[in-house]
Amino acid sequence: MRILSLNAWGGRLWDRLIAYLAETDPDVLCLQEVTHTPTALSESLVYRDHGMELPQRANLFRDVSQALATHQAFFCPAARGELWDGDHQVASEWGLATFVRRAYPVIGQIQDFVHGDFSATGWGEHPRSRNAHGLRLFDYERSCAITVMHMHGLRELTGKEDTPHRLVQANALLNLIGRIRRKGEGLVLCGDFNVLPTSATLRSLVEIGLTDLVTANGYRDTRTSYYRKADRFADYMLVSPEVEARRFAVVKEPEVSDHCGLLLDLA
Repeated sequence: MRILSLNAWGGRLWDRLIAYLAETDPDVLCLQEVTHTPTALSESLVYRDHGMELPQRANLFRDVSQALATHQAFFCPAARGELWDGDHQVASEWGLATFVRRAYPVIGQIQDFVHGDFSATGWGEHPRSRNAHGLRLFDYERSCAITVMHMHGLRELTGKEDTPHRLVQANALLNLIGRIRRKGEGLVLCGDFNVLPTSATLRSLVEIGLTDLVTANGYRDTRTSYYRKADRFADYMLVSPEVEARRFAVVKEPEVSDHCGLLLDLA
């Protein structure tokens, strides 16, 4: 089983992204920062916030779903706000997407918020709502179940240090894990956590027996050249003792986002 976690950056580098997904061909794809705008007339829209403008692939969820026709597709919206098509506003949903090759049946599923709740009337004030999605899959070749979960951690304007909001978020994540994972079964937890390696979030996950493959393998950052700020850790992939990694990589090339992809091949 091959698992890929990636913050898609709203599909800003769409051509590179879709080529990389075709080349990598993951069995499970966990995408964060995914747009879903069924009413859009243009392929690209713009997110505007306090003078900043970011291009967005209008229907990233639909477009990746079409490219991965052999996969089941799940979209988990965190908020519905406005994107811009020239001078016109378009209502767009934004959140997580998970894609699972149909050879792996989904035998359990959980989706919930780790911070806030669904925002239907705008993106909201910072720190904005964040959610997590977990799937319990059955692997016929190994005759066992495995849970794959990903989260997009909240963004604090002050940085990635521990805050009361992040401590609540960590507890909510642990609760979700406990609700879907069965004793003795493997767990892969990944995503853009938006925290530092020394965070209470990572410590709490280590305390339940998970190992972070990013720091354990000596990687010093999970960002590409498109990211210009100092704190270059954001993305993590953790595994339980039942999961045997044959290969793990923080993917530096090709650059398909301002985040690196996290690629895991199970033994």
